[in-house]
Amino acid sequence: MEAPLAERIRPQKLEDYISQNHLVGPQGSLTNQIAKGIIPSLLFWGPPGTGKTTLAQIIAQESKRPFYVLSAINSGVKDIREVIDKAKQSGGIFTARNPILFIDEIHRFSKSQQDSLLAAVEKGWITLIGATTENPSFEVIPALLSRCQVYVLNPFSKEDLLLLLARAMKEDVFLASKNIIIQESEALLRLSGGDGRKLLNIFELVVNASPEVEVIITNEKVLHLAQQNTVLYDKTGEQHYDIVSAFIKSIRGSDPNAAVYWLARMIEGGEDLKFIARRMLILSSEDIGLANPTAFIMANNTFQAVATLGYPESRIVLSQCAIYLATSPKSNASYLAINNAQALVKQTGDLPVPLHLRNAPTKLMKELGYGDEYLYSHDYANNFSEQEYLPESISGTKLYEPGQNTRENSTREFIKNRWKDKY
Repeated sequence: MEAPLAERIRPQKLEDYISQNHLVGPQGSLTNQIAKGIIPSLLFWGPPGTGKTTLAQIIAQESKRPFYVLSAINSGVKDIREVIDKAKQSGGIFTARNPILFIDEIHRFSKSQQDSLLAAVEKGWITLIGATTENPSFEVIPALLSRCQVYVLNPFSKEDLLLLLARAMKEDVFLASKNIIIQESEALLRLSGGDGRKLLNIFELVVNASPEVEVIITNEKVLHLAQQNTVLYDKTGEQHYDIVSAFIKSIRGSDPNAAVYWLARMIEGGEDLKFIARRMLILSSEDIGLANPTAFIMANNTFQAVATLGYPESRIVLSQCAIYLATSPKSNASYLAINNAQALVKQTGDLPVPLHLRNAPTKLMKELGYGDEYLYSHDYANNFSEQEYLPESISGTKLYEPGQNTRENSTREFIKNRWKDKY
């Protein structure tokens, strides 16, 4: 079977590489390192189709190093050890040009799998290049993260995508045999979402659908063919964002049936279970918050359980959490309060802390009045002393408005009983 277009025109040299000028352009942070062949262990973090694999291959080619590839989806500790043994036998430890081990989707490796890389990276048996679409701070263990330089790859710009199309039509033998006229490009660019591989896949689909030598590309034709060939769930593309959005909005809207349905769509589509759990953890604070503080505890425990259990058991835990969150009272009061507070800080700047609230660790500070007239709340009835806690110029500002639910109605009464004059 013929390779896909993206594979057929994959660049082999740095000069043919499109996009990521901040990394490999004339002033790029990796340009000189590649030219000198001095390559540290790297983590490439960016969306799908932004050239992570291609850049790793080019680095190996330009630095004339052996290149080993593993995918975290179907590789285990045994595979890692086999590659490391090959690297050691190749003499990598004795040369500055040690072999490169490229691991695609490294965020899918477990802690033990990532641990198995540490010694080889530390001792220089291999130079590790990992590719991930997830934040390395969350998905890569600290010991491995500290041994790697992290570089961010950005989605392709409109100019990059058009350049990619032009090169494909020029360099690919099959496309060059056609008379392709791109009459309209908006649909191609929009559907690609900055993903170069997705752009080329859609483009090839449209061209292959036309048996004639002359192929005219229009928005209508692109949308018609792309919609006919849309997969049920693409965890790396537009469907990924649409379905997780539907999932979150269903929970926020208190619909447990829809929440479980969209959860199932993500699970069946192979979505990263920790990604799902992390989104519910965010929602538990942003959309439920003080209406039911236990929701955050439930979501946090779910995240930890998913990391421990793995699939398929985690699906039950995720379902339990999604239903609990969907049927919980809702409030975004905490979310709005911090937004209001940050906006106020940006507007008013660094207002001075009132003297009575300041810390007074030295004699001079005490002489200047730091801490004077502070009322220690526990010395007063109900552990409350009415005094000013905000800077004078914003005294009485109300940033937190309790939501309309049982728990926060009680909170509202608590505040009113203590701050009768101010609230």
